[in-house]
Amino acid sequence: MAALCVLGIETSCDETAAAVVRDDRAVLADIVHSQLDEHARFGGVVPELAARAHISRLDRIVARALEKASCSLADLDAVAVTAGPGLAGGLLVGVVTAQALATVHGLPLVAVNHLEAHALTARLTHALPFPYLLLLVSGGHCQLVVVEDVGRYRRLGGTVDDAVGEAFDKVAKMLGLGFPGGPAVERMAARGDPERFSLPRPFVGRPGCDFSFSGLKTAVRQQILSLGRERLDPSRVADLCASFQAAVCASLVDRTRNALRLFREGRSGPAALVVAGGVAANRAIRSALARLAQEEAVRLVVPPPHLCTDNAVMVAWAAIERLGRGMATDSTPLVRTRWPLARGEEEDEASRRAPADQRGSVVDAAADGVAVPAGAATEGASEPAAARANRSASAAGAV
Repeated sequence: MAALCVLGIETSCDETAAAVVRDDRAVLADIVHSQLDEHARFGGVVPELAARAHISRLDRIVARALEKASCSLADLDAVAVTAGPGLAGGLLVGVVTAQALATVHGLPLVAVNHLEAHALTARLTHALPFPYLLLLVSGGHCQLVVVEDVGRYRRLGGTVDDAVGEAFDKVAKMLGLGFPGGPAVERMAARGDPERFSLPRPFVGRPGCDFSFSGLKTAVRQQILSLGRERLDPSRVADLCASFQAAVCASLVDRTRNALRLFREGRSGPAALVVAGGVAANRAIRSALARLAQEEAVRLVVPPPHLCTDNAVMVAWAAIERLGRGMATDSTPLVRTRWPLARGEEEDEASRRAPADQRGSVVDAAADGVAVPAGAATEGASEPAAARANRSASAAGAV
């Protein structure tokens, strides 16, 4: 039987990506363009700029992925695209492009939950069997989820305020370290003393699996104010970064330990802990979780760093997992700025019940399920769908 071959597209935030992946775990192409240079001077991602950058680059990146994979659209079995959660404008660019390619070439279209793509990456890289515990840590998410099977997730805990990556970015901004903040704080922390400043360990020692990083972030700010800018020399900055990072590690380890014990209740056989998301690239966090895994006698699985950050490989693989189980495809998916992954999270009833004439619209759970017309979501993503369909098909068909 010929291997299933899927084109994946990712545009949920500030990476424009396309990949071609087969169901035998062969990654034929993995093209990612980062927009860091466009956003660095603003100290964070500007949604309008991100959407415009996706529009200008996505067709070429898809064409490059197909060329690198030595295949054409006629060789594909499906097109997969991130349909949420993420920034509305960027999601629209990806979904409209994927719809155009799938429609013109008669291919199934799989709308992928970005969080599910992260959750399933370890099955691509390590052929990991179900079930396993997932710690998802990124700029926008921090949660502990039991991955039972494809489409079956049980949330044990999550952040009650900031995501861990968000906390890294905000601390970096307070210290003038630039954007993105995570790598900058990690670099400074490597030169610092993690015991120099006494910072809180949020929720450590409490029952449950929830996280909180807002108070820790505030404590860093108070340290900065008490020192004064004139006394905030490179040595103190390094020590403050190291102390902050150590507090984050302590919190993640404590919460994950509780989740592991809940996960193993009533289960027999080996257990595995998967760490995914952009923050999983942090070496200190990896080391702390590796020690935890050893203490708890569980297998630690962390995908390679380039598959922890946003990419289209994981999108294509999530679609392969769904197609392999006969799960339905959708030629007109909803774009969802919020899309809960697991049971226990509030569901967006309006998006699930949206009438057919709202398909292709943006649904934001924060707006009580009000569907925003695609053309109004962002000026940078307002190109008429028909025109974009013709242009996208022409660009990719030239390969």
